[in-house]
Amino acid sequence: MKTYKHLFFDLDHTLWDFETNSGITLQRLYNQYDLASKGISDFETFRITYEKHNEKFWERYRKGFIRREELRWKRMWHTLLDFKVADNKLAQEMSSVYLEMLPQQGQLMPYTIELLDYCKAKNYQLHLITNGFETTQWQKMRTSGIDHYFQKVITSENSNSMKPLKGIFDFAIQESGALVGESIMIGDALEADVLGAQKYGMDQVYFNPYKKAHAHKPTHEISCLSELKQLF
Repeated sequence: MKTYKHLFFDLDHTLWDFETNSGITLQRLYNQYDLASKGISDFETFRITYEKHNEKFWERYRKGFIRREELRWKRMWHTLLDFKVADNKLAQEMSSVYLEMLPQQGQLMPYTIELLDYCKAKNYQLHLITNGFETTQWQKMRTSGIDHYFQKVITSENSNSMKPLKGIFDFAIQESGALVGESIMIGDALEADVLGAQKYGMDQVYFNPYKKAHAHKPTHEISCLSELKQLF
């Protein structure tokens, strides 16, 4: 089996449990702003609607169709519009509070700490490559207690690029002092993490906890982080 020295992890949905942490945050917003009184009677429907718009606007942001500022509030604005709540001020305020609350949640994906401890004990160099915002991602890592594991944290902001683009991988290799052939990318997003690294010439681990069907051929595929111990 190939020997690696540098492990590049994605953060959201791979190590940091975005779905759980976002759900907790959205529940607090739902209660704080009494959305039930505004006609949004079911929290779960509100959460699912927000996640749909969040995914759609992140996709547009990755492709350069919208700016970061638009992403931050338009996902909430369109969520409220789906419930016929056309309140721009409310959308702006909820978006701001969401971004303040979210990184204060610290739930991690199962086996995250065990895996990071294992990799550290094996003397791997651990790094992050994330499309998230610089301040927010650092807050998430500090809150969940994993910031000290990583030598380099590459964000879309500090690299002026974004997965799956070549620029962010160039920046990561340069900052870490790694060689592509001794590096591997671990992430949950097929396009951003797996295909981005694959096109760059870097090996990949597709973290696919829900075992979604796909037609691609990553270097490795796992459904639980604990399986990485068999690879490293």
